[in-house]
Amino acid sequence: MNQAQAVMGAGTPWQPRILLMEDELNMAQGLQMVLQEVGYAVDLARTGRAALEKFSQKLFDLLVADLRLPDIDGMEVIKTVKEKKPEMQAIVITGYPSVASAVTAVKLGVHEYLRKPFTQDEFMAAVEGALRKKEASIEAILVESESERLIQEQEVIRVLDRASADPEFWHELMEMGSLALKDYRLSMEAKAAIASGDLNWIRKHHGGELTKEQLKFIYKRLEREAW
Repeated sequence: MNQAQAVMGAGTPWQPRILLMEDELNMAQGLQMVLQEVGYAVDLARTGRAALEKFSQKLFDLLVADLRLPDIDGMEVIKTVKEKKPEMQAIVITGYPSVASAVTAVKLGVHEYLRKPFTQDEFMAAVEGALRKKEASIEAILVESESERLIQEQEVIRVLDRASADPEFWHELMEMGSLALKDYRLSMEAKAAIASGDLNWIRKHHGGELTKEQLKFIYKRLEREAW
């Protein structure tokens, strides 16, 4: 297992892509070689405009950014990218460190601020740390999505059970439609499906077999004209 696989975890489908923005050719090629040797996919950009152009064409997980470029200040590139893709991880590499740029880097959420010259170990530690942070954010999104799916599934069951047992609530649903579901944690799609008696959608998102009482509510809804 190479270092890239160790960062990503065995068997993961996520393949990190890094954009290296550095105008000094020897430095750029040297860092690119180091990253490629451990298994990362790396693109080079020697100007700020070239970096922004690449971002418009591809998805990147990490930007390694020199600050002094021939055209655009590297921090401006980071800011522009972060405004569009706040989840993007970034590392600053600079031969002209300053308190002002370090503070700006912190405000922009830059993972690491490396002063040239730095060692290969320092550089790789920064890269691996940034990518672990990126992977953690991806996992958090997946966990949140799964949690939300389970919550919505439970809410669908709550609504169906209540509509089956509470005639007053059933009539409220018939008269008000999705407005009767305002207190439930349901998406607009879910509310519309329940209110209209969309059996296919409900079965798909119910998470189990529908009871006779729940089916009775749906069939009674389908017997009425759609509002």
